[in-house]
Amino acid sequence: MGKGLKSSTCLVIGSGIAGLAAAIRLSSMGMHVKLFEANSTLGGKIAEKKLAGYRFDIGPSVLTKPDYIMELFLIHGKNPDNYIQFEKLDRLFNFYFPDGTTINSFADPARMEQEIREKSDEPVGNVSRVLNDSKKIYRVTREVFLERSLHKTKNYFNWPTLRGVLQFNRVRAFQTMHSYNSKRLNDKRLVQIFDRYASYIGSNPFEAPATLNIINHFEINEGAYFPVGGMYKIVEALVKLAGECGVEIFSGVAVKEIIVEGKKVKGIQTSDGFKESACVICNADIHLAYEKLLPGKIKPEFILSQPRSSSVIVFLWGINKKFPQIGLHNTCFGENDREEYDAIFNRKTISEDPNVYFYNSSSNYSADAPQGKSNLFAMISAPYEDGQNWEDLVSLARTVVIKKLSTLVGEDIGKLIEVEEVLNPKTIESHTGSWKGSVYGNSSNGMFSAFLRHPNFSKRIEGLYFCGGSVHPGSGIPLCLLSAKIAADLIKGDFKL
Repeated sequence: MGKGLKSSTCLVIGSGIAGLAAAIRLSSMGMHVKLFEANSTLGGKIAEKKLAGYRFDIGPSVLTKPDYIMELFLIHGKNPDNYIQFEKLDRLFNFYFPDGTTINSFADPARMEQEIREKSDEPVGNVSRVLNDSKKIYRVTREVFLERSLHKTKNYFNWPTLRGVLQFNRVRAFQTMHSYNSKRLNDKRLVQIFDRYASYIGSNPFEAPATLNIINHFEINEGAYFPVGGMYKIVEALVKLAGECGVEIFSGVAVKEIIVEGKKVKGIQTSDGFKESACVICNADIHLAYEKLLPGKIKPEFILSQPRSSSVIVFLWGINKKFPQIGLHNTCFGENDREEYDAIFNRKTISEDPNVYFYNSSSNYSADAPQGKSNLFAMISAPYEDGQNWEDLVSLARTVVIKKLSTLVGEDIGKLIEVEEVLNPKTIESHTGSWKGSVYGNSSNGMFSAFLRHPNFSKRIEGLYFCGGSVHPGSGIPLCLLSAKIAADLIKGDFKL
């Protein structure tokens, strides 16, 4: 990459949270930013649906690290509280097991310890040690892997990186999540609880490294939050901030191609004509970027050929009743996690006894459902799109999910559904541009998966950068926000901002 590149304008492709964050960061550095979104609505995977008086979040629903969001306001001298409010959750999750038992997780360590004593024979110290170990993993990986580009040689010659290398054994990269969790926890139910964090990024705990236990650190040690009004309030707040900071946003304008001359980016061809700039950030799925936006250009085949993450099947249900036992975040576990992950990743189908996640935002924000009713987001993990008969798989999933939920609440939930919409990997691909409906990019199955994500810049095309869940450092809101920071910092250095 050349030094001292010149451009006063940066073009951002896509309005996912990483694209919005990158635009906001670059505007704070003095760049004029134009953001292009093909859809009429903004936010990428963070979206909402309104149906007959119900409102549903239809993307990410568990929020951690809100400080990454608040930082975007602070760098512009704005008070985040004037744009969005975050409610810290006292009860994080309700976990329901096939034997009829329930374990709840809490933000308060003392209350969590009490819950374990009352519900399990597991020594409380075992859980504390797992959480402390996760905190150590985060401390080691934060400066080395999460907040820096892994693909710039200069980033390896500094004390934080050297310190991280010297402590590499602490990140548990050579042990799977399940192996680590099952050796440290005796209660199978607790192992299931900690293994499930692999599903947050579409991966398999029986293959993914225990390094990914940093996810439980984010949620339990640092806390989970609910944006008052729902997850889409994050998008609305960032769009408002971007507008105030001079970012020009063009919705309903599709980018057809990233224009390259020689080895330098020259701009983008859109449905509204050519837009010139020597600086482009692509927030689209990396597969989509190379297949459609960079036709004829050399692809990083090794990275693009890595196994894809899982997808999901989601049911949005307007339920004609309230159920106090269904909180904001809930998981009903199946009997055999190994079988479920084998079905998803090896047999490319769904399990007949899957773990089911229920998100009930109306429990915290009553306006999301009519009085006396509930808006339920019910989700199971599914394989990415590979020619499956999704009509049959959705039908199977619906039967299984209704049965589990009906058992939980003690009555036939199917008779109470008055509004319904379904998302499957094919519809997710068409709505979000996620390659094959794989909502988390490449999977994190394998000890070196962190090194096999696409970098935040092009090694072949000067002035082209990438952010989002399909590139470094990974998927999920916190990592997408970090990818935006990395991309913006790279541009700051390359363009001498």
